[in-house]
Amino acid sequence: MTSYSKAQAPFAASSGLFDGLRTRPSQVWGAVRLVPLVRAEPVTDLRLHPRVHAGPGVVDLGRAGSYCSYIPHSFVAEWTGDGSPAAAYGTQLAGSRAEQEPVAAARLHFHRRMARQEARGRLRFLPLHLALEGYLALHFGGPAVAWEEWSRQALRQGLSPRVEAACLGLQVPGLADALSVFEIHPGQCGVLVHLADALAAVFVVPHPDDYRTLHPTLVQDLYGDLVHHYATLMPPVADFRARIADAGIRSPAELRAAAVAQTEQWEEFHDATMAAGLVEQESVWQPVRRMGRFTLSRFLPEFRPKRDNHIGEAITDEHGRTVYLKTFRLSENQVRRGHLLSRLAAHDWHLADTAAEFGIDSAALGKRLESAGFGHLLRRR
Repeated sequence: MTSYSKAQAPFAASSGLFDGLRTRPSQVWGAVRLVPLVRAEPVTDLRLHPRVHAGPGVVDLGRAGSYCSYIPHSFVAEWTGDGSPAAAYGTQLAGSRAEQEPVAAARLHFHRRMARQEARGRLRFLPLHLALEGYLALHFGGPAVAWEEWSRQALRQGLSPRVEAACLGLQVPGLADALSVFEIHPGQCGVLVHLADALAAVFVVPHPDDYRTLHPTLVQDLYGDLVHHYATLMPPVADFRARIADAGIRSPAELRAAAVAQTEQWEEFHDATMAAGLVEQESVWQPVRRMGRFTLSRFLPEFRPKRDNHIGEAITDEHGRTVYLKTFRLSENQVRRGHLLSRLAAHDWHLADTAAEFGIDSAALGKRLESAGFGHLLRRR
């Protein structure tokens, strides 16, 4: 469960997420499909390592308020200003003796900001929570005009507090087993996580060594209730295998060419079909922090109902290529809430004008707001 209080910051448009990354053969465990992502050339002048917290946390957002959630770890980014290789140090490994010792109660951790500069060339940030904060901050200030339809609470406090529910990766059936038994490919710098062949999450890091260190953290990430539903109720998915007809193969060179063609077709299927919802998504991006030649940003979708919608965060280089990426798939209810808030804000929170866009009256729009969990914003007559 995450809650938040902060005014929204402006967003700007951006594009492509998978430049420089290629998919490799997927591995299947029940309803879980993991698709490795590899780089031909790893990024060496930016490295990531985890800092373990293992418990609930509160993030101080300054005068704007606070963000509360289960925050098992933060990531620390180290980079160099001259392009020379950076070293990841200070890593705390999951499963250490300190973590195995039983505790009487979970310790509450307090954090200053979602992303905080700790030293020159070093930034600590809270992975995924940076993206979730952006979603919870969506039009958080509430009605921009004091229309009579809105309650005093809505006009004074906006949407405070905003609360959304999510489940831990350890609670997603089959995910922990898949992550523990599947091999890590040479050069692997990321993974596409599919549940019942629906894209659930994407995780990308700069360097293969970083991925090996951070691979176990995927079970500590938060996943939406839709993802949990797919993993629990859907049947096992089929494993795709390459098939080469032997009728036209007369030499090793022809066999090699056929294998390359199969690989390209398989990659196109995963890139253009299975990840299409994220690849084709129109997103708006908010820069968070400059890091030398890199930029840490987060993004939101345009909240298209009955379609895939993902929020996320990324580190990109000066050419816009993705160095780090982490995404979260929104449930249909979360998409509906985002869509309602976006349309209300587009009409300056005027109920009648917003209802007219939906082709309904103000009373029907009020019912939609009630079902979306925003009923407390409406004035009771």
